[in-house]
Amino acid sequence: MLTREWLPSWPVDLNLTLGPHRRGSGDPAYTSGPDGAVWRASTTPEGPGTLRVLRRGDTVEGRAWGPGAEWLLDGLPELLGAADDPTSFTPEHEILRTAAARFGHFRVGRSRNVFEALVPAVLEQKVVGKEAWRAWRYLVRRFGEVAPGPRPPHLRWPLRVPPPPRVWVTIPSWEWHRSGIEAVRARTIIGAARVASRLEVLDTAEADRRLRSLPGIGIWTSAEVRQRALGDADAVSVGDYHIPGIVGWALTGRKVDDAGMLELLKPYAGHRYRVTRMLELSGGGPPRRGPRMSVRDYRAF
Repeated sequence: MLTREWLPSWPVDLNLTLGPHRRGSGDPAYTSGPDGAVWRASTTPEGPGTLRVLRRGDTVEGRAWGPGAEWLLDGLPELLGAADDPTSFTPEHEILRTAAARFGHFRVGRSRNVFEALVPAVLEQKVVGKEAWRAWRYLVRRFGEVAPGPRPPHLRWPLRVPPPPRVWVTIPSWEWHRSGIEAVRARTIIGAARVASRLEVLDTAEADRRLRSLPGIGIWTSAEVRQRALGDADAVSVGDYHIPGIVGWALTGRKVDDAGMLELLKPYAGHRYRVTRMLELSGGGPPRRGPRMSVRDYRAF
């Protein structure tokens, strides 16, 4: 076990900052305990690793295990938002002024792990979260290895490390089918896994270019990856099923499409993801009167 203590200059909220990395309540690679500790299992450039993060007063304590332990601890401040700069964010709408007062300590963190953020983003393409998270659970449990270090004391089972790119390439077609993933998304993940090393860049514009050059990866997927892996506070999830409605309803009292959302977000250039995330956290949104997206099950096809 390796340890690190870090004193941030703002009051870090672990669940608020790290929550976007969690893929559903049963995520095999992420959990938060009753003591406030957050545990993440990752495949790092140095190998598998487990990170446990706990806030003690003003200090953040990190513990890590496995070959990737040092890499995870080196990146702990960035994971919690040390590279994010919200000082130029000036809310012009009342709801955002209220959100800024409530979530003023929110920072956009970055995992520095593009491919690991890409796989669940592809799984979430054009489906409801429950469907994507079910597939993520199956694939990580089936093909991920047991995470290094101790089992989180509140869990019955150890965490699992998401598979490295070389393993995603070898997953047979019937296992994708059992997970509930159809051939299109499976091919997208396999294709990205074959060039995974080329995707690991920290420049957000270059990362966007490389991601969107791959078949099956568009503006929405690229934004979802850059938000988590690179801490891109301006990455807008254009094409999202819910976010345009949330933004339009919160800022104008009416639903808008993607073009309308981008127009409303123009004054917040550089912080557009920060705005959408704050509005999501505020719980606002249009009334749900229409039909909801259904949970499909490709395993039955």
